[in-house]
Amino acid sequence: MSEGNQLFIPPTFLALYLAPGAHKPSASQAHIAQRYELCEDLAQMLTGTATELQLRSDADSAQVLQRCLDGLCGPDAVIEEDHARWVVCRLAELMQWPAPAWQITEP
Repeated sequence: MSEGNQLFIPPTFLALYLAPGAHKPSASQAHIAQRYELCEDLAQMLTGTATELQLRSDADSAQVLQRCLDGLCGPDAVIEEDHARWVVCRLAELMQWPAPAWQITEP
């Protein structure tokens, strides 16, 4: 990735690539940026699904977020579980819902 790239990767996402106490990510900047864009796109796309789930099933936000997490972690998952948890936390933020109890915190 060029230094001119203006993509902001939030600290909560970067934390997925940092071992406790480490300062250097375990993957390249290009890999992290690619995975971040995928996860951000997933969160954005899930806003419609989350709204529909809540309206159709009369579920509260925590139940909808859990269903989304279950779907992202299913047998056909395209992302790792820690990334799926980040996606669902981001979804909660986009929906202006309370964060899940297991929310990823900033380092």
